[in-house]
Amino acid sequence: MDEPRESSTPDTERAAQSAHPEYGLASPVPLSLFEERVRRVFIGPDGLRAGWRLLLYAAMARALYSFLGVPLYYAHQYGVRGIWLEMVTELGLVFVAAAPALVMAKVEGQPFGSYGLPWRSAFGKPFWVGMLWGVASLTVLLLVMHGAGLFDFGRLALHGARVLKFAAFWGVFFLLVGFYEEFLMRGYTQFTITQTLGFWPAAIVLSIEFGALHLANPGETWVGLIGAGLIGFFFCLTLRRTGNLWFAVGFHASWDWGESYLYSVPDSGGMSPGHLLNSSFHGSRWLTGGSVGPEGSVLVFVLIALLWVVFDRVYPEVKYGVGGKPEFTIAN
Repeated sequence: MDEPRESSTPDTERAAQSAHPEYGLASPVPLSLFEERVRRVFIGPDGLRAGWRLLLYAAMARALYSFLGVPLYYAHQYGVRGIWLEMVTELGLVFVAAAPALVMAKVEGQPFGSYGLPWRSAFGKPFWVGMLWGVASLTVLLLVMHGAGLFDFGRLALHGARVLKFAAFWGVFFLLVGFYEEFLMRGYTQFTITQTLGFWPAAIVLSIEFGALHLANPGETWVGLIGAGLIGFFFCLTLRRTGNLWFAVGFHASWDWGESYLYSVPDSGGMSPGHLLNSSFHGSRWLTGGSVGPEGSVLVFVLIALLWVVFDRVYPEVKYGVGGKPEFTIAN
């Protein structure tokens, strides 16, 4: 009869097994003080810290923007110009803003709609109401200017099928502009900064940045920059009260369409080809906006204040960012 054998597992191997949780024998080896400090730099109670997530999003967006610039550079080098190239460019910018957010949604385990554009609300009532508010607000502003002798609507510059052709083209174009600018400034960025600072501090930071982005526009003025920043801040209110960006996208798109096509005035310093009217301004640039257009007029500040008061009363319920710090809940 064989003698009982001792275990062939050396003491050192048993010790190694007990030090690793995959063997199911003991707890993991605790992190060193240095490792724990490094971990806290990157990882918070809810996973990867908001600052690093925002940096990842920005890095991906910047890389895509640079990649987009390559074919556009060669297109310009070979003399490709025109409004269709502008349309393709704007479509590319929408991809630049949205694609990194799709990646971050997977990383964070969030539905894409949490970042402000829930698919099930796409082109629903808030969008169309926003469209109405946008074009109506611009109409009121220009009617006031017309009554004060500052603006003349002029006559038709387009006729026949070209009226509908350019109306549709600029409608799609400025819808893309609305998607790009609203999601870039008040989509993933607002969502992420809100988790750290709270909704309104994030809104202030991003509205200042939104105004600063208009520095690149031709003929821009400091009044126009402040006006753009305040309109961005108003869009933050619409996000706060509706719970998503669809109202803001509709407002943004119809305002730009109204300026560039319908009323044929400068939009942030530029005039679009294929506009409907031969309109004109008369008088001080402080009141008319000069090269910037209506959003560069000091009258736009009065309009924004009225929009804020009216919207606050029509939409009194907060649907985005309720509770304590981090101040965040989403109502899709």
